[in-house]
Amino acid sequence: MTARSIIVLLALVAVPATITAQHGARVRAAAPALAPPAEASQFNFLIGQWEVVARPQATGLAAKIHGAPRILGTWKAWRGLDGWGIEDELRLVDGSGNPLSLSHAVRVFDAAGRRWSSSLLDVYRGRFTAATAEWRDGEMHLTSRGTDPEGKAYQSRTRFHDITPNGFKYQQDRSLDGGRTWNEAVLKIEAKRVAAVAPR
Repeated sequence: MTARSIIVLLALVAVPATITAQHGARVRAAAPALAPPAEASQFNFLIGQWEVVARPQATGLAAKIHGAPRILGTWKAWRGLDGWGIEDELRLVDGSGNPLSLSHAVRVFDAAGRRWSSSLLDVYRGRFTAATAEWRDGEMHLTSRGTDPEGKAYQSRTRFHDITPNGFKYQQDRSLDGGRTWNEAVLKIEAKRVAAVAPR
């Protein structure tokens, strides 16, 4: 069990079965659903091991002249949280195999909100980002807020699309003005399946 899973477990255990209402009356909290709904399988397309090619948007002068660098990596995911969600890990390296990024995500389906809640950890920078996601028209759409390496706050919208048993595509757009305008395709990823089951 990962440290993140233990934290989630402790948070759930710490919630009392009864709560005290106004004027000291004790009210029994509703029992949570223990069996995940069918929607908790919406992220199943990500389960397994993938080889990825990432293409960040060309921003610097050299990148604009020669094109965006081709970044390689792996993405692996497995079921977790008693069927309520998944955990996944994305590793990216440069052309020489030097590590560039390591992200670990815990994604859980929120039955009450009818959407996904995710906690994403940028391991090398020690930063957590929260995101929500919804399955729409055969695609997974995520929204989140974060801070770029220069300290600028941004809003992002991301989608997993062209999903098949053997591959998927990923595109992230960003806005620096609260969603009024969008810089599209800040990051694109193409994934090809390597294995149906990923080692942890």
